[in-house]
Amino acid sequence: MKDENCIFCKLANGDIPTRTIYEDEKFRVILDASPASRGHALILPKEHYANLYEIPEETAGEAMKLAKRLAGKMTQALGCDGFNLVQNNGETAGQTVFHFHLHLIPRYKEDDNTGVITWKQHSYDDEKMDEIQKKLSEACAD
Repeated sequence: MKDENCIFCKLANGDIPTRTIYEDEKFRVILDASPASRGHALILPKEHYANLYEIPEETAGEAMKLAKRLAGKMTQALGCDGFNLVQNNGETAGQTVFHFHLHLIPRYKEDDNTGVITWKQHSYDDEKMDEIQKKLSEACAD
């Protein structure tokens, strides 16, 4: 299924020209138009899934396998020193286009590191950590 109003559906399916670096029957991988670094690319499924919660497990697994393969090839081709894989879900998490996509971001020592992914670390007491562990272990047991 594709969404006629989704820009990433149009990019993934070739309706809009892209700088494609890889394509198969399920995915198109393109250079990001607003890259965080030299070689920043996006893995786009050709089918529309708004986020990680909607994408079938098999397709999500295929996206991660593709990311692993391409990260190795990109590292070799670009000579980068590190690599970020980023996948955001929901506006609060930084998702701006609501079509599942996985960022492949090569990192270089000479970068100014302003693009390093960071977050504010929190500290919780043992009681709160135990409460969180209990809630999550019960939820994840299924």
